[in-house]
Amino acid sequence: MSSLPYLAPTVELPRDGGETLNIADLRPNKVVLFFYPKDNTPGCTKEAIGFTEAAEEFAKFGVTLVGVSKDSVKSHEKFIEKQNLNVILLSDENGTVCEDFGVWAEKSMYGKTYMGIERSTFLIDGNGHVQREWRKVKVPGHVEDVLEAAKNL
Repeated sequence: MSSLPYLAPTVELPRDGGETLNIADLRPNKVVLFFYPKDNTPGCTKEAIGFTEAAEEFAKFGVTLVGVSKDSVKSHEKFIEKQNLNVILLSDENGTVCEDFGVWAEKSMYGKTYMGIERSTFLIDGNGHVQREWRKVKVPGHVEDVLEAAKNL
């Protein structure tokens, strides 16, 4: 992507509950947009629970938490219910938004390469500009880093 800050690509996707959400409609709230590989996998579950546990703290700073993966809305709803999540989850089944943010990338596991979502987070200000981005995220300590950046935005 271009240098920071830059105007965030459009994000309008189906969300848990079945409606469509355009993150521009959340303004003037700030948005933490986190991309994760798959519902109900260990790292993704830890990350989503971490954001859920910090949701009230983020809300104090006018920040809405939104997760994106290629899982279906039905999968997201099961994930939210099973893990008692308090974040919005968007379904990018076609991968368009993942491509727009540059998080659809070649990955490798056990010597095999494949395409998948690179765990990444974007902090978007109340005017729709990406102010910070975290790529190739490691889950431990990540939510705290993002919260600290959100406090200072």
